[in-house]
Amino acid sequence: MSTNGSVVAEFILVGFSHLANLQGWLFTFFLAVYLLTVAGNLLIVLLVSTDSALQSPMYFFLRMLSALEMAYTSVTMPLLLHHLLTGQRHIPRSGCALQMFFFLFFGATECCLLAAMAYDRYVAICKPLRYTLLLSPRVCLQLAGLAWACGAMVGLGHTSFIFSLPFCGPNAIPHFFCEIQPILQLVCGDTSLNELQIILAAALIILCPFGLILGSYGHILATIFRMPSVAGRRKAFSTCSSHLLVVCLFYGTAIFIYIRPKASYNPATDPVLSLFYAVVTPILNPIIYSLRNTDVKAALRRTFQKMKPADT
Repeated sequence: MSTNGSVVAEFILVGFSHLANLQGWLFTFFLAVYLLTVAGNLLIVLLVSTDSALQSPMYFFLRMLSALEMAYTSVTMPLLLHHLLTGQRHIPRSGCALQMFFFLFFGATECCLLAAMAYDRYVAICKPLRYTLLLSPRVCLQLAGLAWACGAMVGLGHTSFIFSLPFCGPNAIPHFFCEIQPILQLVCGDTSLNELQIILAAALIILCPFGLILGSYGHILATIFRMPSVAGRRKAFSTCSSHLLVVCLFYGTAIFIYIRPKASYNPATDPVLSLFYAVVTPILNPIIYSLRNTDVKAALRRTFQKMKPADT
């Protein structure tokens, strides 16, 4: 028995083991989703990196978001695929802590990065004449660095705090990855104070960037409605719609999952809800930005034209 009273050396990720007859189908489905997620986001990264028309601050943040989505989904999907293929669902305590750290690290970074992208849209629409000044390459790098630093602090703080608590058994996690709420269910003794601290910290890292996003879009809407031209309003809306859709998908599920007491955790439905921000949002990101963004669509056409063999 360790100094903090814990005797649990490993956990069991229950995941979708209750769907015993569907393991093969689930493996095929999640493998296809994972490969499409990586391919789609990698395509966005390569497009923005190589196309000279996609060099504005908006596409700098989009490239970083796509790279982040690849890392984010890679924290959970390979291990889930391994469990579905082999049926072995054990994960060492250290491995569980590592997975939680990176999931929170990338998730919190995405929260802050989406806020930076909202600021980009605010400056582009509300202060267009100062756009290159307010979002210079140096400022973009500083905003991105701040997002990654906040993510690292959140991941390290939450993970070290949770895994310093005593785990005395049982060790079955009713989830497909090491998520905060189901792991809290396994902590020995009264965890109400710990639970409150975690909820407050989650609320801070989720609601503060979300508040900045709402404030940015409040100013954006006020500016758009003052535009005399219908075509101008339509163009302004179109530049924001992709980002706004990603924000709604990501923040909607994250707020529901994290800012609530552990007593409300439902092992039957919450893992399915987690799929939205852990699996669905990363694959939708390249689809949303490629289908709703005229610059990205134009860059795709140019890329495909370059790939065509020259006429002899």
